[in-house]
Amino acid sequence: MESKKNQVPLELLPWLVVHSDGKIERLAGTEVCPPGLDQETGVLSKDIIIDPKTGLSARIYRPDSVQPGQKLPLVLYFHGGAFLIASASFPCYHTTVNKLVAQANVIAVSVSYRLAPEHPLPTAYEDSWTALKAIQTVNDPWINDYADLDRLFLVGDSAGANISHHLAFRAKQSDQTVKIKGIGMIHPYFWGTQPIGSEIKDKARKQMVDGWWEFVCPSEKGSDDPWINPFTDGSPDLEGLGCERVMITVAEKDILKERGKLYYERLVKGEWIGKVEMMETKGKDHVFHIFEPDRDEAVEMTRRLALFINHVVV
Repeated sequence: MESKKNQVPLELLPWLVVHSDGKIERLAGTEVCPPGLDQETGVLSKDIIIDPKTGLSARIYRPDSVQPGQKLPLVLYFHGGAFLIASASFPCYHTTVNKLVAQANVIAVSVSYRLAPEHPLPTAYEDSWTALKAIQTVNDPWINDYADLDRLFLVGDSAGANISHHLAFRAKQSDQTVKIKGIGMIHPYFWGTQPIGSEIKDKARKQMVDGWWEFVCPSEKGSDDPWINPFTDGSPDLEGLGCERVMITVAEKDILKERGKLYYERLVKGEWIGKVEMMETKGKDHVFHIFEPDRDEAVEMTRRLALFINHVVV
């Protein structure tokens, strides 16, 4: 008979396995690549420590071509991975942010917030808030010399888009002077107990997303916890979203697309004072651009996001 400590009570394949003795075995998503000059995009990057006490870190990016005295928009980027996977140095995200920085001509700070289940929620939100506050005062020459803090954007994919949503409310409610110009939400990770739209027929993936969220954030509210459902009881009204502009991208084959569309509709029809736009990529699934960065669809999505950041109307 297999011993209890070797039993496998939970598999989140292909990413990780949690054994019955509590040991977490990460199978993928732990790969890292070094910072430096990216020859393809002409973007420089380096790593910094934001909070020595917790080990919170980030990777800063800037175009190698930026000139002294030139001020560029500042993007605070939050990677996806269901709050469980990846980091700023994960090769797919390093490539993605390099391409965004080159296309949009921005300074970017990609945050390596701590991951669940070793660091349960709301750790990721707290780390991200710490990073948002830190970039206002950090003594780093790339930010001090080249970043325009009056053009601060939060950009994230999947869980990172979720984080951006919550930070925008917290920034508006905070006594500190944290002004967010806009949010770029790529395939936002929002959910709910009751299925909507295409979720109704896709029972298998509905159960999968339910299960992942319950693992990350076990609570009595399940998928109607305000952390994951921005439309449930206890969630702040979108009228209070603390930014001027929002761009939401969704993918046609993504099970999460319905929530992104609903978020867009609520902003359009609600009392929020701002401008919102949405882009849907046909024939693609969740965060396809991370794994296929050179596909035409990924290039176009990055181009549109760059136009949004630079306030160019399509």
